[in-house]
Amino acid sequence: MSVRLSGRGVTVRVGEGREILAGVSIEARAGEVHALVGPNGAGKSTLFGVLAGDVSPAEGVVELDGAPIGGIRPRELAGRRAVLLQENTVTFPFTAAQVVRMGRAPWAHTAAGDDDDDDEIVFSAMTATEVLPLADRAVTSLSGGERARVALARVLAQRTGILLLDEPSAALDLKHHEDVMRLIRTQADAGTAVAIVLHDLNAALAHADRVTLLADGRVAATGAPVEVLTAARIEEVYGQAVDVFPHPGTGVPLVVARR
Repeated sequence: MSVRLSGRGVTVRVGEGREILAGVSIEARAGEVHALVGPNGAGKSTLFGVLAGDVSPAEGVVELDGAPIGGIRPRELAGRRAVLLQENTVTFPFTAAQVVRMGRAPWAHTAAGDDDDDDEIVFSAMTATEVLPLADRAVTSLSGGERARVALARVLAQRTGILLLDEPSAALDLKHHEDVMRLIRTQADAGTAVAIVLHDLNAALAHADRVTLLADGRVAATGAPVEVLTAARIEEVYGQAVDVFPHPGTGVPLVVARR
């Protein structure tokens, strides 16, 4: 699998030199889902911002397809990677369809930005995320879960080869959580490089190809999900005893808090 996006030796400092990230390395490869997990305050969202090109590290190198990400112009960057943030606040009463169409902005006035193609791409993205019935609704009138799915549809409509998704399923109910994770898996299977921040360790075990576990701004472990997310390591990093055992039907490991 080719490396599409990578960070090597990434260090981020704030205030009077306090390190949020210290020497972190990570890769997003074509055709893979790479889950970034860890407790609150571990530095996941900061690393995500660095990979997106929105946060400049004090040390380290971030490359997109082998080129320093800081040297790529914003519009070109938007055409090569799509970013879904935790917060998707829209204060103006745009309709859901208008918000999804914003994902086509990087392609305006280009050969890939034909209006007919845009209509088809927006329709496809809204269908995949099951928000087509909300097309004419103002986003400000939608529930948190509905807004999250509209935001994901916007990112899919951007049609890039790299997806950076920060907790895309956090606000979703059980069905839509599973639907979104399956959709993300489908994107990777089609060749997209996916880096995703998750709090749900079971989702990482079920859907990710690789996992990077952060703790206190450093990489505690990285590799295959079953190798990284062991009971002992989870307890060490999260401070919570757990049991990890195979699902009786699928064999996929499950993490259950010990109570």
